[in-house]
Amino acid sequence: MPSAVTNFDPAPVNPEESGTRLDKWLSARLPEFSRTRIKALIEQGQVVSAGATIADASIKVKAGQSFTVVVPPDLPAKPEAQEIALVVVYEDDDLIVVDKPAGMVVHPAPGSPDQTLVNALLAHCGESLSGIGGVRRPGIVHRIDKDTSGLLVVAKSDRAHHSLAEQFAAHTLERAYQAVIWGVPTPPRGEVRGLIGRSTQDRKKMAVVSHGGKHAHTNYRLIRPFAGGTVSLVECRLSTGRTHQIRVHMTSIGHPLVGDQTYGRSRAAKLKHIPGRQILAEFPRQALHAYLLGFTHPATGENIRFESAIPNDISALLNFLEPL
Repeated sequence: MPSAVTNFDPAPVNPEESGTRLDKWLSARLPEFSRTRIKALIEQGQVVSAGATIADASIKVKAGQSFTVVVPPDLPAKPEAQEIALVVVYEDDDLIVVDKPAGMVVHPAPGSPDQTLVNALLAHCGESLSGIGGVRRPGIVHRIDKDTSGLLVVAKSDRAHHSLAEQFAAHTLERAYQAVIWGVPTPPRGEVRGLIGRSTQDRKKMAVVSHGGKHAHTNYRLIRPFAGGTVSLVECRLSTGRTHQIRVHMTSIGHPLVGDQTYGRSRAAKLKHIPGRQILAEFPRQALHAYLLGFTHPATGENIRFESAIPNDISALLNFLEPL
């Protein structure tokens, strides 16, 4: 496999190949990569045709089309253990629940090779994480964005890893977030459904798409408005777990998250003479906190539930907005 960013430019589609699925066609043209690897690269926005990012592995290729596949560098075979402070909410022989701060990446990735939650867990848990879930993401069965804070459960045993992975796949876990959004949602309690996939306009963004994405379902409820309805505190509960799901879904109904530099920048740019203008415009991250996590313990079968207080930065923002 390549050790640096590499572009592959297979010859254009032949007439007899027209109508073949993109992932199947590329894997035939690039036999050094499995079809699964090719599909992952497509979903990650690493395939381009005629200047446009292709994010749907199932599209049918056409005669004469050309594609470029961008393969990022490999990560180290095994992350290093690094002594990094962790807020441990619960721990036993099977699992550990941590309260991740904003700014910490969950696992090593291009651009974030170390100083991640995985690096910290390897130091904290030692060999109990070795091999769990694969050498690159030991114990990780779900994740939250770098700039999202809150609760995350990590497996320490194979038994826990398999059980938690099954619970996530079946969407039987309880997960709830608190978010500060622009405006006041109408109705005050509702749900958002829509396929989420890689944006064809910007491969670094996700979007609600008409086809080719994955089913996503978010329930929200208004907790209270602030600053005359300029922003609101809401609770969002996930029935599915897609990349950037809350951020994308709330943006899709006209209420992006305060501080979201990817999906909410246009709203911040339109601020004029409204209460709290400066502090809202300068909030340094998406105001999103994973405050509740509940699941069935893999060993005992007990239903356990954890809550995390809203972090200081979001609390300070709300305290500032309170009297406005």
